[in-house]
Amino acid sequence: MADTSDTRTPAQIEADIRRRREMLAETLDEIGVRVHPKTIVGDAKARVVSNIDHTLGRAYVGVNKVVTDVKAQFVDEEGAPRLERVVPVALVFVGVVGLLALGTRRRKG
Repeated sequence: MADTSDTRTPAQIEADIRRRREMLAETLDEIGVRVHPKTIVGDAKARVVSNIDHTLGRAYVGVNKVVTDVKAQFVDEEGAPRLERVVPVALVFVGVVGLLALGTRRRKG
């Protein structure tokens, strides 16, 4: 059988009890901070902001890729416009704007 007798002095036992009380008080303070409503709300806000930042970052990368791909359709490697693609798109755009203007005029008149 193991010897379970305590060889500490009463002063050592009191010091140990005091030290353990201090550790317990620190632990309780930490728990109190963690479960405080402001801490919980702050943590939730931080998670939401992080998720939004992540989503916006992914959206930015996606949009940037689309813009780059579209730009590559209308500009060559040297940065000069590809007239064989720009002119037809410009004509379609002018035509649509003209039709819209015509439609608006007819409604007013």
